[in-house]
Amino acid sequence: MQWSACRRQVVSILSNLAEGAGRKSTKEFIQFLYIALGSSSEIETQLEIAMRLGYMKNQANTFDLLTDIRKLIQGLIRSLKKKV
Repeated sequence: MQWSACRRQVVSILSNLAEGAGRKSTKEFIQFLYIALGSSSEIETQLEIAMRLGYMKNQANTFDLLTDIRKLIQGLIRSLKKKV
């Protein structure tokens, strides 16, 4: 597995959260949150591939953390959509 690709996606999540928060409209912020969710899906896929290829053992806590991050982002999206 290319850990640099995984690191890029983690940075992408954080960068999209920051960029979206700096936008002028809530609608733009929501769009960047969806992009962050997409990056989290890419990370999950890369981790799954790494496990299946034997590059890493099952890291349930890593997947749990990723699930928690997704839930937080989705909750923020739901909250912001109420304001639009």
